Amino acid sequence: MPLHRRLPKRGFNNIFKKKFAIVNLADLEKLPGDSFSVDRLMELGAIKKLGDGLKVLGGGEITRKVTVEAHVFSKSAADKIEKAGGEVKVIGAAQAA
Repeated sequence: MPLHRRLPKRGFNNIFKKKFAIVNLADLEKLPGDSFSVDRLMELGAIKKLGDGLKVLGGGEITRKVTVEAHVFSKSAADKIEKAGGEVKVIGAAQAA
């Protein structure tokens, strides 16, 4: 048997890694409505499993005024939402502080 099959696999698994449900701005642009929360996104089918929270990323463009509630926002996503006249609400901030 070859040596690479006789030796055990080894590596590093970070047990503290956080797994977020991810939504891009392009996904929010396609969805109906102007207010998005975790429950609303699950209802619409944009996210399936929440994990450690909801993270909004800045992939794509948003052209309408929306209110988004999430646990984490990327800097570009927050800037694009506010430039479109929308509102960014961070939820769970009181627990972290």
